[in-house]
Amino acid sequence: MSAVMNTRMNEPAVPVAESPPARAVKPAVAEKAQAVAAAQVQSNGRKISFKPFLLAVLPPILGLALLVLIWEIVAAKSSGIPTPLVTLKAAIVLFSDPFYQNGPNDQGIGWNILMSLERVGTGFGLAALVGIPMGFMIGRFKFLSGMFNPIISILKPVSPLAWLPIGLLVFKAANPASIWAIFICSIWPMIINTAVGVQRVPQDYMNVARVLNLSEWKIVTKILFPSVLPYMLTGVRLSIGTAWLVIVAAEMLTGGVGIGFWVWDEWNNLNVPHIIIAIFAIGVVGLLLEQALVAIAKAFTYEDVRN
Repeated sequence: MSAVMNTRMNEPAVPVAESPPARAVKPAVAEKAQAVAAAQVQSNGRKISFKPFLLAVLPPILGLALLVLIWEIVAAKSSGIPTPLVTLKAAIVLFSDPFYQNGPNDQGIGWNILMSLERVGTGFGLAALVGIPMGFMIGRFKFLSGMFNPIISILKPVSPLAWLPIGLLVFKAANPASIWAIFICSIWPMIINTAVGVQRVPQDYMNVARVLNLSEWKIVTKILFPSVLPYMLTGVRLSIGTAWLVIVAAEMLTGGVGIGFWVWDEWNNLNVPHIIIAIFAIGVVGLLLEQALVAIAKAFTYEDVRN
């Protein structure tokens, strides 16, 4: 036994291949991992930065291009419709001086838009002062709801322009008659949406108010108003859109300074490019009004407000 052990101890040692030091391997692996991660971050960064941008910008551009293409085709087949290029040149000339004044019936398109906005603001403001409190009362008290619901159901479907002769009869002037038409068309969405919001307030909130013996003012300000606000702002958005639609038609009938009368006057002058420019101007102003109210709605409610 001892002889065998001595023989093995006297045999030459077999050389063993040495592995690279761990300290040398780890930095190389770490650097490679960092390079792969950096490449992934860069590739992901490209996807995040460009794909949503294209999805947001490309569809509107294609939509406008399709509109211009259809417009060009229609203009080529009809001699009375101006081409997009002719309309663009007329728009450049028109908006180079939008606030000129050559008399009471010859003013720039800027003054006409501002006058229409003033009428809309006045009628819309009066409708809000009357319609929102009335909506709260109708939604809060069943007796008032049963009393006014038949009246609203009858008058709401009536065209706003049908009220214009009544305004001319009562006020004896075109400007207050136009404001009256704006008022009567704007008030219904505010009343209905506010009343619906009040009626959908959870009954548990009202039970707590009774237990705490809250006054009616505190119930309105602390419970109803925060809960009804999204519904109320929806009614406001619907009202402003309807008001801007109605003012154009009302001004065509009543005359004076305003974008509706300006369109009718340009039609009498057979200036079709100006009519098309006015159509786009009316659409842009209406879009800006609605987007402003969407921004206000987002600022005052946590709910998602969409178009």
